[in-house]
Amino acid sequence: MTDLTATRPARRPRPQAVRLTEAAAARVRDLTEGAAGPCVGLRVGIKNGGCAGQEYTVDYAERIEPLDEVVEDKGARILIDPKAVLFLIGSEIDFQVTDLASKFVFNNPNQTDACGCGESVTLTPVSQAD
Repeated sequence: MTDLTATRPARRPRPQAVRLTEAAAARVRDLTEGAAGPCVGLRVGIKNGGCAGQEYTVDYAERIEPLDEVVEDKGARILIDPKAVLFLIGSEIDFQVTDLASKFVFNNPNQTDACGCGESVTLTPVSQAD
């Protein structure tokens, strides 16, 4: 008798939802290594607020939640809140230092508008057709 056990082809790796620049990866590594408490990476999300409607959030993550999108890039770990994934797909996260500020900067193809001060944005989620 022949063995007709079905085998599934190997899945191709999913592309990363976001990319980190070298500067952002270095800053994420610095922050997670120097965290005061347990830290498995930085959690990135979106919240409603600001004059353009939405704001990016970046916080320490103590654990990986079951639905988090985990991105490992250049030795740094970013966890994306599941409600934010469709708004962040294709983004590049950078870290910039100027004379007056240092901050993470999101170069997001899903951004359709931003307020004048740059603190809030308008984002459109990626559609299934994209």
